[in-house]
Amino acid sequence: MLELARDHELTFYDQRGGGRSRTDDPAPITWRTHVADLDAVIAEMGLEPPTIVGYSWGGLLALLHASERAANGLALPAALALIDPAPLTRQYRAEFEAEFARRQNGPRIQAMRGALAASGLRERDPDAYRQRAFELSVAGYFADPEEARDLTPFRVVGRVQQSVWESLGDYDLVDSLGGLKVPALFVHGREDPIPLLSSERGARAMDAPLVVIERCGHVPYVEQPAALFAALDEFLAAHGAPRR
Repeated sequence: MLELARDHELTFYDQRGGGRSRTDDPAPITWRTHVADLDAVIAEMGLEPPTIVGYSWGGLLALLHASERAANGLALPAALALIDPAPLTRQYRAEFEAEFARRQNGPRIQAMRGALAASGLRERDPDAYRQRAFELSVAGYFADPEEARDLTPFRVVGRVQQSVWESLGDYDLVDSLGGLKVPALFVHGREDPIPLLSSERGARAMDAPLVVIERCGHVPYVEQPAALFAALDEFLAAHGAPRR
């Protein structure tokens, strides 16, 4: 996302339970915790009203945040750019989980794992081995699993991820999106394991444009960066995102 910093001032934060915001607090972290944290970051940094660029879970979080503000009569974000947002319903999440598991257990990724195990890299260069093992753990997100290289490892505490998804229950966010009067853009890789129909329905509910990127899975900033940033640049320029 630093590509956007060529023209815009960006604010990043590590969500609670991941990165430098990891926590040993045993209290459950829910989607409402994340929404409150996002509100706190916006207030602390003086970003009201923010233009939010959300990727994957961050895209779903941006929609949850905007929906909660609308439900409480609060000011909405200036605009939402949603990159391969996490599934908007529990059914789409189940479809994603099944498809991702199918890819991870398919012959191509299994062959890549076998090659890594036989390479002797674990003994020669443990750091390089861990890097490659991480890449293979997410290869199913890619249209071509061979593209899963030179990635920045990330880690989210498993119990946090589980508690967030459990807090959503049998959720369906689509119907609530029709009441969100905020400019939005949906971007989705054609071969993302997250069903394209999820973003199609979200975009239709919000009367928002949907850009489908061909030959691309869930990681467009690696797989098709030119197409991704062209779409984002056009949207942000049209909706007055603060520029440098």
